[in-house]
Amino acid sequence: MTVDLLIRARRAVTARGEGAASVLIRDGRIADVAAVDESVPAAEVVELGEDVVLLPGLVDSHVHVNEPGHAEWEGFASATRAAAAGGITTLVDMPLDSVPTTVDTRALNLKRAAAAGRCHVDVGFWGGAVPGNLGELAALHRSGVLGFKCFLADSGSPDFPPLSPAGLTEAMRVLCELDAVLLVHAESEAELAVAPAATGRSYAGFLASRPSRSEDTAVAAVLEAAQVTGARVHIVHLSSGDALPLIAAARRDGVRVTAETCPHYLTLAAERIPDGATEFACCPPIRDSANQDLLWDGLATGTLDLVVSDHSPCPTELKHRDTGDFGAAWGGISSLQLGLPVVWTEARRRDFGLTDLVRWMSERPALLAGLPAKGRIAAGHDADLCVFAPDERFVVRAETLHHRQPITPYAGRTLQGVVRRTWLRGRDVDPRHPAGMLIGRP
Repeated sequence: MTVDLLIRARRAVTARGEGAASVLIRDGRIADVAAVDESVPAAEVVELGEDVVLLPGLVDSHVHVNEPGHAEWEGFASATRAAAAGGITTLVDMPLDSVPTTVDTRALNLKRAAAAGRCHVDVGFWGGAVPGNLGELAALHRSGVLGFKCFLADSGSPDFPPLSPAGLTEAMRVLCELDAVLLVHAESEAELAVAPAATGRSYAGFLASRPSRSEDTAVAAVLEAAQVTGARVHIVHLSSGDALPLIAAARRDGVRVTAETCPHYLTLAAERIPDGATEFACCPPIRDSANQDLLWDGLATGTLDLVVSDHSPCPTELKHRDTGDFGAAWGGISSLQLGLPVVWTEARRRDFGLTDLVRWMSERPALLAGLPAKGRIAAGHDADLCVFAPDERFVVRAETLHHRQPITPYAGRTLQGVVRRTWLRGRDVDPRHPAGMLIGRP
């Protein structure tokens, strides 16, 4: 057997666990995973040193690219360059913060046209479930969206309104028939309405404006509707650790529910956020360190399934760093390029390993998005790989980031773990020549 590329790795995280391995690649796919000393005719051989680990390319299933319509916030070219630099080889774009929002097939086609020929990694798309578009969901599903996203409270985008409780149940019934997953931004509009408004520079005031009970109440409503309808549901960017027992109990009762959290909830803590530091503003908000411990416990027990970026950039002026007003600042964090080292820095401190990261950031996001050829180093999978130096440290500098808007709460932080190289279907990602594909449901 002759292969196009043979990678010998003294350390690799494969479907068998962590150990030495040779990865044999032909026609963009992994032909076999063999012993490290396997001798096979190959057009190219790469020998990796013991200071690096071969990982499957990460899958980030929660990215706001914003193009078309807000390409000055983020675009497919810049977002996918940042993704590749961070070891991500597949991302899935959210249906809002672009113009138009992806709530019908016309909008999906416009988004695909904006992305075509400009992506450095593979890109899939979520559709949107909003009031009035129930009749569009089946057509979007046939057109290849990987699932659907909805809000239960104001999304911040007037053209992507939230579903009412009745609308949520109706959407779940339609999607259950399609066997499509519904991703839910779970914050309760009723709870937010009675919370104090966020104004001024106080981070404590901002946190009080979006209390954990708003998430807990919304998660409970989602789980109840999922139990009634039988729909598959996924809770996005969970920040409240108090909601985890609800999710665990629902699973025991047979509800088809998964949940994610994000690097900023796992590594940043409310008590260490300075007043006026609006680069930390996101919705739901970053909570305290005791809550953070609950989220890590949720990952350890499997109640939380995956970790994704929720990369949600905006122009610097919309963060209102000049005034530090949390009530005016855009809620979103740019972290697409940094997710792997951010999570690894804290995970290893808490005695988690690289196999855990692969499960949270490669395997499970691929499973959620219904992409069976992604997320693992195993025969038959796409040869999407990254070379990661887990012991190397670096300081985050805005000028080294490929995001179109480099403002980030991680600026100046020392992180552990550097991505040395990224392959997409067995070829090095070249930032000058985009080779990513637009992907849909298999």
